[in-house]
Amino acid sequence: MAQGDQASLPEGPIVPDKTIDEIRAEPYKMPSGFEWSTLDIMDAEQREELYDLLAKNYVEDDDCMFRFDYSKEFLEWALTPPGYSNDLLLGVRASSSKKLVAFISAVPANVKVQSKSNLDVVEINFLCVHKKLRSKRLAPVLIKEITRRVNQKGVFQAVYTAGVVLPVPVASARYYHRSLNPKKLVKVGFSRINPRMTMARMIKLYKVADVPKHNLVEMTEDHVDGVHKLLTNYLDSKFKLHVNFTKEEIAHWLLPRNAVVNTYVVVDVDDNSKVTDMVSFYHLPSTILNQNETLYAAYSFYNVATSMSLTDLMKDALVLANATGTDVFNALTLMENEEFLTDLKFGIGDGNLQYYVYNWSSPSMKASEVGLVLL
Repeated sequence: MAQGDQASLPEGPIVPDKTIDEIRAEPYKMPSGFEWSTLDIMDAEQREELYDLLAKNYVEDDDCMFRFDYSKEFLEWALTPPGYSNDLLLGVRASSSKKLVAFISAVPANVKVQSKSNLDVVEINFLCVHKKLRSKRLAPVLIKEITRRVNQKGVFQAVYTAGVVLPVPVASARYYHRSLNPKKLVKVGFSRINPRMTMARMIKLYKVADVPKHNLVEMTEDHVDGVHKLLTNYLDSKFKLHVNFTKEEIAHWLLPRNAVVNTYVVVDVDDNSKVTDMVSFYHLPSTILNQNETLYAAYSFYNVATSMSLTDLMKDALVLANATGTDVFNALTLMENEEFLTDLKFGIGDGNLQYYVYNWSSPSMKASEVGLVLL
């Protein structure tokens, strides 16, 4: 999905939209021995196949110590938002064994990008090829085929993130980490004890309260309208790149799901329909390679504070995440997150995340101007 230099181009499509007659009608030819496979993520057996592929072959850290372990429930959540299409959950199987050996997904969204307030896109994710087949050049064919299928639906732009720098990122964000279980993080090699620090002092330093300070309640269906209004107003007023969420999308992405996503709200004392604050985080554990251990990580999702400071809201988020058994709470330097990172004892990570908008020329923006979180 590489693109040329956008600096000299006007804001807008790089390649004009195509008519249906201009879009290739037939799927791209696979290398010999492989075939396309559309996945039905609601089918338990196929969901298990995808889980197995990702668990053994997906993203690892640079030191090959950790690998993301997306749960089957997480995959169902991530891949079935309103308007999703099975034919954009694209797999590759070995022709002889029918084993799933590669995958890429595209799910629909409508975004604001700079001055374009309303752009239909897909969010590209979960590009994964079996380790033993990475010399077969399956990834470029996967990308070409998912692009063809998306184009057939009348969509010509995509958003995606990557740890690597490709031409041309629209923004770059940095990961920060907040220890909640320092003893385990040191044991598994995620953290280390600094000079002049002891484990006892480290545990004391990162200890959080037992209960939240503010009256945060778990989000329910009754809060969907209030959360939609609060989050929409916040994103519209502050950021140059964000999703234009429908109420159905708010319900899908933010209503709590056990061990997948947690959302808490503060409701106006005089008007129960008005949500004044919201905080959310999703759960993405990592397998610790060469150890029989799992690192339980929560990731900051969408947060809005109006009746308190964002720092106070996120302080309660750490308490709530800790209560779910989280070992580390992660946040990117997106939105207004930099407000709370220092005060709440987050440490800088070693990874950057680049944001890309495919086939759309846009001036680059700061991470703090991005209001879009991709899983």
